[in-house]
This record gives sequence, C-alpha cells and structure tokens, in this order.
Amino acid sequence: MALLFFPRGGSAQVARSLARALPEHGWDVTVLSGSLAERGSHGDAQDFYDGLDVRAVDYPLPIDPPVHPSYEDRPGAPDPAFARVDDAAYERLVDFWAQRLQEAGAADADVLHLHHLTPINEAATRVAPEVPVIGHVHGTELLMLEAIEDGPPQGWEHAAAWARRMREWAARCERLIVLSPRQHERVDRLLGVSHERCVEIPNGFDPQTFDRVTVDRLAHWREHLVEAPQGWRPGSGAGSVGYAPSDLEAFEGGGPVLLYVGRFTSVKRVGLLIRAHALARPRFKARAPLVLVGGFPGEWEDEHPVEAIERWAAADVFVAGWHAHPALPAFFAASDVVVLASVREQFGQVLVEGMACGLPAIAVNNHGPGEIVDDGATGWLVEPDDERDLARALLEAVNDPAERERRGARARTAARERYAWPALAGRVAALYEEVVRPVHSGPGQKS
Repeated sequence: MALLFFPRGGSAQVARSLARALPEHGWDVTVLSGSLAERGSHGDAQDFYDGLDVRAVDYPLPIDPPVHPSYEDRPGAPDPAFARVDDAAYERLVDFWAQRLQEAGAADADVLHLHHLTPINEAATRVAPEVPVIGHVHGTELLMLEAIEDGPPQGWEHAAAWARRMREWAARCERLIVLSPRQHERVDRLLGVSHERCVEIPNGFDPQTFDRVTVDRLAHWREHLVEAPQGWRPGSGAGSVGYAPSDLEAFEGGGPVLLYVGRFTSVKRVGLLIRAHALARPRFKARAPLVLVGGFPGEWEDEHPVEAIERWAAADVFVAGWHAHPALPAFFAASDVVVLASVREQFGQVLVEGMACGLPAIAVNNHGPGEIVDDGATGWLVEPDDERDLARALLEAVNDPAERERRGARARTAARERYAWPALAGRVAALYEEVVRPVHSGPGQKS
C-alpha cells in the first residue's frame, strides 16, 4: 500500500486498519507512507503504523511543497493545492516516489494498493508496470476535480494538467475502490471509469477497539479538560486552552454530552455547529455540553473554534484538542451523541465509530453521512448549512432520552453489521485475488 500524505486523515485510518486485517486473509502488507520527520508527532508514520511493515518517508518541517501537495487550497498552509504545482515540480514528485517505491520492493509485489490518485500512481507505472494496481478513491480528489469542473479557483494555473493526469491514473487501475453508490456515480462522471471496474467497499471500524466501554465520565472530562488539557489557540501549542474545575458543572447534572471529532477545516462547519448549539441551548431540558475533539495542531480554516466560541459567547462548548485514534472509544463512552455538521464529508469515519460504541449520530444528509445514518432509526439527518435544522436535531436528541437510547442501540447494531473491518478486509482480499490471477498465474491458482 502507498499513501503520499502523512497520517492525519481518514485514508490513513483505512490503510492502517486494512494492513492489520489482511494477513488473516492470506496477504502480507508493506505500507509506504509520507511522514512528518519529528518522531512522536501526530503525523509520524512510524508511530501511526506501529507493528506493521511500514516504510516512512519523512518530510522536513516545514514541508517542502514539491514533496507533499494537497487537494485542498488552504491559505497559509505549507502544502499547496496540486493544481498550483507546475510540470517541473510534478516530475520531481514522480521521480522522488519512484525511488521510494523501488526501495520498498514494489516491482516484486503481487498487488499495489494506492490510496487516492497522486503522483505515486505515475511512479508505479514507471517502477512496476507489470504489477496490477488497485486504486482507492477516498473522495478529496473528487472535490478537487469538481472545483476544476466548476471553473478552477484563481491561481490553479495547472488544473487542466492535473485533471488529465488523474483520469489517466484511474484508467490504468485494474479496479477502483469507491466508498458508496453516490461516490460511484461521481467517479463515473469525473473520472470516466466504467461501473464494472468500480467496486463499492465502505470504510469500517475495528470491532475490538470500538465498542461500549465503561468509564468514569466526570473523571474523564476532568482529566482531558482540566488536569491535562490538549486544546489549543491559534498561534499556541497544545494545552493553551484549559478549564477550571468549576467549568465541569456542565457535566455534573446528568444531561447528555454532544461530541464532535474531526479536523478544523472549512467543510467540517465547526463554527456552524457552535452557533446551532448556542441556538438550541436555551431550550435544553438539561445542560448538554458540546465537546470538540480534534483540530490537528496548528491547522484550521476560517474562524478558529476558540474564537467562534468567544465571539458568540457560546456557553458549555469545550475544546479538548487532538487525541490519538486509540483514545477515541473512551471519549465516545463519556458522551451520548456524535455530531458531524460537515457538508462534504466523503464517508464519515467518526460516525461509524461512534455508532459502533452505541451513540446515535447527527449528521448532514449529503455524501457519505447520508448513507451511513438512517434518519429516525440510527440518528438524525439535517440539511446542509442549515443552522436551524441542526439546532432542531440537537434539541430533539437532548430532550428525548428514550429516543436517544433507542436510536443509539440501533446505531450500534447497524454499524457492526455493515462496517466491521474483518468482513470488509475479506472483500478487499477477494478483489486482490481477482486482479492477481490473470496476471501472475493460471486459472484457479494463487500467486
């Protein structure tokens, strides 16, 4: 498997989960991944993929733009959008990753599983042209193509070249993994890949990690908000946002805790969630704090959540900072509802994980969340960018404990039936077998 990006998003979670599960289905996995050079940092691939055969490609700090571009155009970020990268820098990218693939033994692999559509695809063609490639579309690449289709933003001078390359890479893949039927349709339209070459396999969760666990809820919030806070302000490090013991009164009345987990990027609409909570709060029958977990340190778009909380004088909203993935089950156990206001979420990993822990979900009826959450059964779906509709869902979830419990129980069952990694990894392994047999061996034989 190969990923251009250092671990910070959902695709890295998918790669790690698959790499752990696939050996049970007869496949040995080597992970080639971008990585931040600082060991022990949140983007350290060596640490993130601990226990796996990982080849970490360290980026310097700050990141050298020719090495690690992005599908997003984030002002002030060290990684420019791909569509801003010229032909010379593109060739440097391909050469760089061709060397890394060669060092990792790509030419001797049975399958190359390439996450996203990136210059690694071109590098694989040059280094291992005979090895079948499985492409894995996670969705952010489609957002960039849609932005180009709508008329590229100012400064995207090389948009047409990158759109052409991405279509060529997709066309060379033996199969493309897509996450859902809705994404399948977008892949057909944006990449021109026929339906028979696309395979729908959603992202999943580890059922051994994400399940109901028992925690001392008040002690949990005391640790992460008061005693060892990780929240941060713009320009300051983790721990620059903390709370006094008296602030924990919001958690002491027995009311539900609303939990957001994710980055502080524009599409997540964290500011809208804060405003919706402030709008609904006067009508809550019990205090229902909103906790924001996440926000990759130093990374945010639009107004920072701390600034939004202060500007709106939003009470009972807490910023808990970035936490490692294995810590999340305890956060879910200390909460009652998982909330995601993102308008362009390509899947919704946090929804699946929260549901697996028995939490009902509140999400936007668009893209992945609209297929994960069954409105009225496993949670609440709201309209995109509709502050009042989101406030309405928050109000219903807070004020009706019986309904909240009912939907949470159904959410746990649905998540475990549809999104557990062991079964999903079996489907990926079967896909590998499908593309390997005609290339490396005779009928009915495994390479």
